[in-house]
Amino acid sequence: IQIEHTGTVAGNLCNASPAADGVPPLLALDASVEITSTAGTRVLPLGEFLHGPRRTALAAGELVSAIHVPAEAPGARSRFRKLGARRYLVISIAMVAAVLDIRDRRVFGARIAVGACSGVAQRLPGLENVLAGAPANAHLGDFAQPEHLEPLNPIDDLRASAAYRREAALTLVRRALNELGADA
Repeated sequence: IQIEHTGTVAGNLCNASPAADGVPPLLALDASVEITSTAGTRVLPLGEFLHGPRRTALAAGELVSAIHVPAEAPGARSRFRKLGARRYLVISIAMVAAVLDIRDRRVFGARIAVGACSGVAQRLPGLENVLAGAPANAHLGDFAQPEHLEPLNPIDDLRASAAYRREAALTLVRRALNELGADA
């Protein structure tokens, strides 16, 4: 309720917090950001828009005018999982967004993003590649291995240690994939 009437998705992106809940789902959805100024308009993939904690590609005089999310394939399914100290109104320890395009009970394409475990949310391209062609079932999470989280660079802070964040992210990825596979 505190920000319900003032918070926006674009504001969440422009804040560029490593723990911004909106970023992993939008990364997993292949979103892009439209940036406008008096000089014109440009569009960047979300991964290129975020440069680090509190840093974006916005130049002086620019603002985010739109967020573009491409349409998903008919067989696409998604999940978002978050770990925090409470159920809501909490800064995440780790969060995962996954989108799977499932066709004929196989993974045709996968996009997986992890937030709160690096300076900016990160996609897991190694895992995405491994999942392509995999059978979609309740054991899909078994494909996720610790080495797939190498793009992450978690920190130690008062909410969790880097090691705990890495383990939590792996658990969340596995759970999301198992749920998506079971739904296929």
